[in-house]
Amino acid sequence: MRKVGSILLLLGLESVGFAVFVAFMVAEGLGAIMAVLFGVLIASLALGRTKRLSEALRNLFEEHRKLAIAWGGLFVLALPFILHDNPYAVHMLFLAGLFVALAIGLDFQVGSTNLVNFATASTYGIGAYTAALLSVSFGWSFWIVLPLSGLAGMLFGFVLGLPTMKTKTYYLSLVTMAVGLIIYLLLNNLSWTGGPNGIAGIPTPTIGGSDFADGLTVFGIELPFQANFYYLILAVVLVEYIVARRLHMSKVGLAWNAIRDDEIAASCQGIDVTGYKIMAFYTNAFFDGLVGAIYAFSVGFISPENFAFMLSVIVIAMVLVGGMGNTAGVVVGAVLLTLIPEKLQVVEAYRLWLFAIIMLVMLLARPRGLFPQLVRQYR
Repeated sequence: MRKVGSILLLLGLESVGFAVFVAFMVAEGLGAIMAVLFGVLIASLALGRTKRLSEALRNLFEEHRKLAIAWGGLFVLALPFILHDNPYAVHMLFLAGLFVALAIGLDFQVGSTNLVNFATASTYGIGAYTAALLSVSFGWSFWIVLPLSGLAGMLFGFVLGLPTMKTKTYYLSLVTMAVGLIIYLLLNNLSWTGGPNGIAGIPTPTIGGSDFADGLTVFGIELPFQANFYYLILAVVLVEYIVARRLHMSKVGLAWNAIRDDEIAASCQGIDVTGYKIMAFYTNAFFDGLVGAIYAFSVGFISPENFAFMLSVIVIAMVLVGGMGNTAGVVVGAVLLTLIPEKLQVVEAYRLWLFAIIMLVMLLARPRGLFPQLVRQYR
């Protein structure tokens, strides 16, 4: 009976969380939106201040880990069905998935290795432009272009990593800022990238005889076409999350964390500091390239403005708010910082002020992020 009770409690807690998320997605008025946000923040603070409660919840989820993941996965898959009559909400979920993928990739550097990289927008843009040029100019299929865009981003990450190894701390950040601005200027001025006019006419992907621009009808429910891209980015995020977790628990993750904590001590222990740092660069850049390709094919038009420097700052903020080094926390941070600004458009004049206040409250209340990195536990 105790086990049945704990299972019901787990499913009930997850279901309440899911209901709050759906309520936030469909909320329109400022009062309802702020009520949900501050409710989540108060719950997070309560868990952080009440050690026994947070440990009890952690133990509950660990005891039924597979069931918790399965129930959560079912909810994530069902979201387009729940919100099928709200295409904009499904599109926001797709955008959240894009930023989740970018944030998980950046966490390889910022969270695991303490390499604050401000060139995320550049690698993202290189993947998008690679996909757009190969598709529009040569007519290549999305499924061929997708891995090539990842490889293009990976190559750029490797090339970027080599010179930055001569720098440390904020000097490294300044180098990545400079590279990001240079790539932006090149995209804006080169003729073969379309200059400021960008590249238009990027076709939507097709699979079998189905086009991603067409809606789906599943179990009698008509899903908007945005659901196609949502499930596509969801697959990428799932693969990236598994890779991130495997790397975190492997020798590579230990080496990255050792470099983060004390680079000199790591070098004295025989860790190839330069090699592991460059690995963090190109691993992050590979996933940025993939995500850039998906974005390009989803909107059909890209321009340099889509890959401005501010995008890199936003992705770093997502990692900081979620919790550096904690992949699950980074996912939550990315989702929150994607959806909150969108929902606050109901008060356009004060949107940035409210967003800044929420960010400050989060960082003051939880300086290590909403979900700080936990100590490794090996079974």
